[in-house]
Amino acid sequence: MKKLMILALSFTIFIACNNQNNQKKNNPDKSMNDMKDLKSIALKAQNALFKDYSTEEIKQYFKADYIQHNPFVATGIEPVLQLAPVLKEANTTYTNHRLLQDGDYIVFHNSYHNAEAFGAKEIVTFDVWRMEDGKVAEHWDNITPVVAKTASGRSQVDGPTKVEDLDKTDINKKIVKNFMDDVLFGKAPEKIVDYISSEQYDQHNPLVKDGLLGLNEAIEYLISQNNMFVYKKIFKILGEGNFVLVMSEGEWYGKPHAYYDLFRLKNEKIVEHWDVIQEIPAKMANKNGKF
Repeated sequence: MKKLMILALSFTIFIACNNQNNQKKNNPDKSMNDMKDLKSIALKAQNALFKDYSTEEIKQYFKADYIQHNPFVATGIEPVLQLAPVLKEANTTYTNHRLLQDGDYIVFHNSYHNAEAFGAKEIVTFDVWRMEDGKVAEHWDNITPVVAKTASGRSQVDGPTKVEDLDKTDINKKIVKNFMDDVLFGKAPEKIVDYISSEQYDQHNPLVKDGLLGLNEAIEYLISQNNMFVYKKIFKILGEGNFVLVMSEGEWYGKPHAYYDLFRLKNEKIVEHWDVIQEIPAKMANKNGKF
């Protein structure tokens, strides 16, 4: 009798678990669906400001207490609303080259056209948005002018765009974190060949040639000029599949700089690099800091 009761109880638990699993399949978690929609929402928000110049759409896709980290723009949604007609008059538009998602964070790798309001007619940026309740809640960016002639012959934005190896996101982020610690923070710079592929390293920094030889040549030149860039602190490492973005702070030319480095990995090696480097001004239009 006791055995029968145990079997009956086990069967009941099995049925209950099975029903719960079926319910999850038939009614997927709303938060998971929301997460999947964040890229499309972010694109709508981006287009609202830089293609449609629509104040109504900006109100729809940006939170009222929107937090701004661009050093030249005040925080809150009002400065964004005020910016829209200025961008429309200048015909400021953008081209998206890469779009990544890491949890609530959306990473845009963009070029902007007629962008004098941001420092040059043609610029390249990394824009990072934190999404909350289906809206843009916070924004970080790094901006640099487009360079027509580069050391590698590559542009600052060309190259592969497809997100692959989604199952390796965490592994790739860890590899990049270790690369930053060992090589760029100088803990074990001799390990550079453990992280960067000796067969392929495509470089998009305008001043650096392709390959490990090109990177070493650039570093040797900077050291000879007593002008080597310094990395001091990592603020965020965001990744999706084969792409990993690092947001960090350091010094160059004796001044504080923000470094946004995007790496593409293949077979657990870094095979490509894009970056945007921007000086951090002493005074900012908001109190939120660059990071």
